[in-house]
Amino acid sequence: MKRIAMTAAALALVFGASASRAADVAAGADPQLVQRGAYLARAGDCIACHTTAGGKPFAGGLALATPIGTVYSSNITPDKAHGIGDYTLADFDQALRHGVRKDGVSLYPAMPYPSYAKLQPADVQALYAYFMHGVAAQPTPNRAVGIPWPLSMRWPLRVWRAKFAPAVAPSAPQPAAADQVARGRYLVEGLGHCGACHTPRGVTLQEKSLTDSSSDFLAGAIVDGYLANNLRGDVRDGLGAWSEQDIVQFLKSGRNGHSAAFGGMADVVANSTQHLSDADLHAIASYLKTLKPVQAGQTAPAYSNATYQALRTGADKSEGALDFLNNCAACHRTSGKGYKETFPTLALSPTVNANDPSSLISIVLQGGAMPGTTTAPTEFAMPAFGARLSDAEVASVLTFVRGSWGNHAPAVTASMVAKIRKALPKKTADGATPEPQR
Repeated sequence: MKRIAMTAAALALVFGASASRAADVAAGADPQLVQRGAYLARAGDCIACHTTAGGKPFAGGLALATPIGTVYSSNITPDKAHGIGDYTLADFDQALRHGVRKDGVSLYPAMPYPSYAKLQPADVQALYAYFMHGVAAQPTPNRAVGIPWPLSMRWPLRVWRAKFAPAVAPSAPQPAAADQVARGRYLVEGLGHCGACHTPRGVTLQEKSLTDSSSDFLAGAIVDGYLANNLRGDVRDGLGAWSEQDIVQFLKSGRNGHSAAFGGMADVVANSTQHLSDADLHAIASYLKTLKPVQAGQTAPAYSNATYQALRTGADKSEGALDFLNNCAACHRTSGKGYKETFPTLALSPTVNANDPSSLISIVLQGGAMPGTTTAPTEFAMPAFGARLSDAEVASVLTFVRGSWGNHAPAVTASMVAKIRKALPKKTADGATPEPQR
């Protein structure tokens, strides 16, 4: 699945009071309601799935991979022929929170309506005002799904929706500003739809939990060859060692002393979270810090200087150590600590210590770049090593990293690397810069 990362200037044009839409706002909607809807659309990262690279904002057409074939995001501009221009507020709500189009056809759950079901009606109304009066209409036809018959029949989606989609939220007062945790829960479980990537899924592709009532919620899941990290309180591979301010800094800038955004999360930061208010970012962080670990009783890993000393003195002559020195040490340093907010630390990193090494393998093979944000505009990048290193060499260096400086994670095998390499676009495996992935 692909998504587009836009510059701050481009986002300002998309979400701001565009001159071409100013007359519409004045004629048909409350400007403050439209502005509120624009903020909520950013919080929901709607542009990520409903815009193709080089395409018009919200005109749809983005390919979204599923196990049964490809679906394409829809045009959600106010164009009457191809978009949602003839949707009433009730029609819009039916699609957004219930997963049913105006014509009664069920939406594929690539649209995260199970999360959006938690949205309050007032926020639905603001989003509707924005998409009707703050977005330019685009006459872009929707693309037919790339799913073969009979799998393309949509009636089973009614059954899926009845079983796995929750009832929509009734009208209720918004959480008080002082109740950060309640506000954070509303954003994380609802509009932010964080579980769509960070919660593991069952055999019928449903999120195993939509709320924090289960430890499956936000426990981490594979998305496009990356591990969307555990966001719970685990001290080894979750957010247990992160402070509330660490989380806020990460969401605002795409980097902190523990990690840097990569893969689809880099685009989430660029398109969405960096634009949220400090109050909402702190609310999200406060809520995430309430989530109990998946594995209780873990001992927090402690930094060990032994690896640094062995590399400094040349005592470690293993293949993994030599590959690290030849390919990684210049940026990540022999101490494993990297350079704060420039080249991420490998020592005690939740990504490094995760049981599943998919993210590490993907990053080594195809490289990656931090998002450029308002608070941290420099897009530091890691080159791709897919053409330079064999599967065995990638496995060797990552096994070394996952067992050094106090890290304690399982070894990586050449077969794991080969599996992920095979799934990459050929140009990525050859070392070229890949397109952003969702």
